[in-house]
Amino acid sequence: MLLRGGTLIDGTGAPARPADVAVEADRITAVAEAGSLAPEAGTEVVDLGGLVLAPGFIDVHTHYDAQILWDGDLTPSSWHGVTSVVMGNCGFGVAPTHPEHRDLIVRTLENVEGMSIEALDEGIDWCFETFPEYLAAVDGRDKRINVGAFVGHSALRLFVVGPEERPATAAEVARMQQLLREGMEAGAIGFSTSRQPNHQGAFGRPVPSRFAEVDEVYALTSVLGDLGRGVLAVSIGPGLWLEQFSELAVACGIPVTWTALVARADRPGAARRTVERGAALPGEVYPQIACRPIVMQMTLADPTPLGEVDEWKEVLGAARDQRAGLLADPAWRVRARPATLDAWHHRWAKTAVDETGAHPRLIGIALDRLAAERGTNPFDLMVDLALEDGLATRFRVVMDNDGDDEIGDLLAGDRTLLGLSDAGAHASQLCDACYSTHLLGHWVRERRALSLEHAVWRLTGQPRQAFRVAERGLVQEAMLADLVAFDPDTVGTTPVERVRDQPGGADRLLVRPTGIEHVWVNGVATRRAGEEVDGAAPGRLLRS
Repeated sequence: MLLRGGTLIDGTGAPARPADVAVEADRITAVAEAGSLAPEAGTEVVDLGGLVLAPGFIDVHTHYDAQILWDGDLTPSSWHGVTSVVMGNCGFGVAPTHPEHRDLIVRTLENVEGMSIEALDEGIDWCFETFPEYLAAVDGRDKRINVGAFVGHSALRLFVVGPEERPATAAEVARMQQLLREGMEAGAIGFSTSRQPNHQGAFGRPVPSRFAEVDEVYALTSVLGDLGRGVLAVSIGPGLWLEQFSELAVACGIPVTWTALVARADRPGAARRTVERGAALPGEVYPQIACRPIVMQMTLADPTPLGEVDEWKEVLGAARDQRAGLLADPAWRVRARPATLDAWHHRWAKTAVDETGAHPRLIGIALDRLAAERGTNPFDLMVDLALEDGLATRFRVVMDNDGDDEIGDLLAGDRTLLGLSDAGAHASQLCDACYSTHLLGHWVRERRALSLEHAVWRLTGQPRQAFRVAERGLVQEAMLADLVAFDPDTVGTTPVERVRDQPGGADRLLVRPTGIEHVWVNGVATRRAGEEVDGAAPGRLLRS
């Protein structure tokens, strides 16, 4: 195949240039001056006139661990120029799992990652128990794009310690180390964990990794150091912060990435100061940022975002058919009111009714304003509106990362890693799998916060380096041919839409791309002239 007529941005950060690119089988065989390569007999020539040719985008923060078992296309990521994803972030996944713990794993994903329990119950093929068996199952499935996976701490801990909420014994830590080593030797990308206080799992309880002592995290990370490979991914919490990340990176000789660095409008400059403080420490440490505000569409039937408030953990812990009764209980509301009003004090002005059958006239009105007009408070107003609509009302909540100017500054720099798409998670609440096309459309073309070359590096060369993604992320001779061709004048996103295409009839939000014209994965076209190629499945398992 000969790709010619386009402008090459190769992923290194080098200036854009006209170039011809030749591909044979799954490899790039030549990158040459425009017009210098001639097609041989049988060569497919693709005219990229007016388009930018770049490496396929690498999304390092997804939660496709369950979805890949029913959707080998990994939509919508594959629509947006993403050719490789890493799943198993934040310590969550579906393996290793004993059969008797499957329900706990499903309920953990339901609460902490906002996944539909109906989709999980119907869609997961439990053809595995250990992590190597899970990787083998993923490897054997048809995939539109490439997939790598972390060994997640919560699944690993549940497998060894069981559901007991306590520190692990020395023997249990040693067993987890052994299983992590087996997972790494089978090809895991690394090890992920969470100490995030708002990560509430099955029945509203803290996720298993939150019961681990910090020493346990150090002991497990040492396995990566002993092997000399792998990435540590941490969702921050007590005992794991900048100094510990630096210490682990240096001691184990591995990259460490942490989530989430957010830019908040009510705390201007705080994110930049955190980056500067971390940059002064030794070690290869990457704070992850998002390029979109984190906006969720939440119902009180599934109030995952409120899980940071203790009283809402009671709601998450209750059966779905009992949640309305708890919300209507005056005693619960007396307890929940002050904590919720305080925890969300910066969010009420950015929370509004978004989808409803009972309150169409209220759509788009901020709850703090509406509450003031009605002589009440945003907490009681939100609960009352939800109860009046059978908990069906969806509220649009700007959760975080709304410091627009500061986001632009962080994107223009090089000390953070672009991630946090959360693709595959919170499917009915948000869709940020489109972060790549949003970056190119909003931040490059519209805001001009960073150059196109820097943006492509953010999506390709930088995650390649941080996650040690072999033979991908650059357009160079002998590299695997993961490529995307897009129109810089039109690349972007469509408005969000809600569809019901998940197992069990579960709904999710989708955002579609504009301007993504061609995509190749391992040299095979998966998108042509703006249309998906039916049945294309050239994706491979990414191994550490």
